[in-house]
Amino acid sequence: MAKLIDLHTHSTASDGSLTPRELVRHAKNMGLQAIALTDHDTIDGIEQAIDEGEKVGLEVIAGLEISVDFDPEMHILGYFFNGTYKNITGVLDGLIKKRDERNPKIIKKLNELGFDINMEEVTSQAEGKVVARPHIARVLINKGYVKSIQEAFEKYLAVGKPAFFPKSKFTPEEGIKEILGAGGIPVLAHPIYLYLNQKHLDKLVKELVSYGLKGIEAYYVDNTDDDTGNLLRLAIKYDLIVTGGSDYHGSFKPAIEIGKGRGNLKIPYDILDKMKTLDA
Repeated sequence: MAKLIDLHTHSTASDGSLTPRELVRHAKNMGLQAIALTDHDTIDGIEQAIDEGEKVGLEVIAGLEISVDFDPEMHILGYFFNGTYKNITGVLDGLIKKRDERNPKIIKKLNELGFDINMEEVTSQAEGKVVARPHIARVLINKGYVKSIQEAFEKYLAVGKPAFFPKSKFTPEEGIKEILGAGGIPVLAHPIYLYLNQKHLDKLVKELVSYGLKGIEAYYVDNTDDDTGNLLRLAIKYDLIVTGGSDYHGSFKPAIEIGKGRGNLKIPYDILDKMKTLDA
């Protein structure tokens, strides 16, 4: 039986519904051999996840996901081996501060739209230091304004919607170099969400490689077969490692299962072997 992994998951340290320990146990129960915890702008859950992985016999890779300035938003994944993730703590404190500056502005917009919601209620939904839009959505659900996380984003919180407010971000070059400087492997996350045709995506990847990009998330929950094939060809063209993940958020994205995505995602362990070779 093939050894399968998931290199893109989220916990309560950012905007997932499972604690890092629960996430690891769930991945083990689903038959995975390894996962990477890639919370947004934080590594707070890494030590718990690694500790639980050692207890249950699941390999846990330290990771994170940061947003960088691009239209639409671009995400960069960072993967860290041999404890190097601790080197990026100072950078992440700055990113969390930027989120903290953004959230009250979103709340204010919602108030102006007639919603009775405050920052204290939102903060109570977050178990970690990172407070994000899914936590705002959860309060909207609890108060009966919307029925789901998806509805909250589609009506109010997504880019271009009435309560959306952008946060200050690194440039793509800065984000990549911060991950490299901390000893990590920077990877372009879910390129399909950049909504570029193949020609423009090729041009962008070439630019990101010049900044030090080392990989591309070619296997992703919402990819078509053509998407995956195109990304694999880009990886070969620019000598990039390939990664893959479900972008698992637990009950916040209930249609997506860890390691399986929407049912047809299979990420082989040899991808992780190649990452370790790059890190060596």
